[in-house]
Amino acid sequence: MKIACWLLIALFPAVAQELKLPPGIDKLADKATETVDVTMDQSLLQLASRFLSDKNPDEARAKKLVAGLKGVYVKSFEFEHPGEYDQSDVSMIRAQLKPPVWQRIVGVRSRKDGENAEVFLASDGNSVTGLAVICADPKELTIVHIVGQIKPEDLRDLGGNFGIPKFEIGANHKSDSKEE
Repeated sequence: MKIACWLLIALFPAVAQELKLPPGIDKLADKATETVDVTMDQSLLQLASRFLSDKNPDEARAKKLVAGLKGVYVKSFEFEHPGEYDQSDVSMIRAQLKPPVWQRIVGVRSRKDGENAEVFLASDGNSVTGLAVICADPKELTIVHIVGQIKPEDLRDLGGNFGIPKFEIGANHKSDSKEE
């Protein structure tokens, strides 16, 4: 499911609408076997982009993309057993992602595996003003929020930079592989 979440992110543009995480969500790290926590505001993104090379084409594209970002926020918790996080945490996030500002544009649900992924966009009528992705599986919870001007095709260039996993989209990509 991790790859599915990153693929969903790769398909959609983003500009920011503030998303507040439930109080105590960081306490899930104590229960998790693996935790990812990326918090990069605009100034930190700009500082980090200075380390990207203009001579490397991939890094140059990522550097150009970062110029329009205001923040990248990722919280991901992987657990040994199902049910180690509370669905109320997910409900509190979803409650913020309601019309008329937010629209759920993608919903993936597996009754068999209990895997769920959703992509929400916010808009002001003329342009996209926010992106949020929630992947809630029995043993994993991931919340991604990207803030700033970005084109959908450029989002792939962020993969492998700033703590965002690199993802591949193409015929040779295996959906069961994990990118780190």
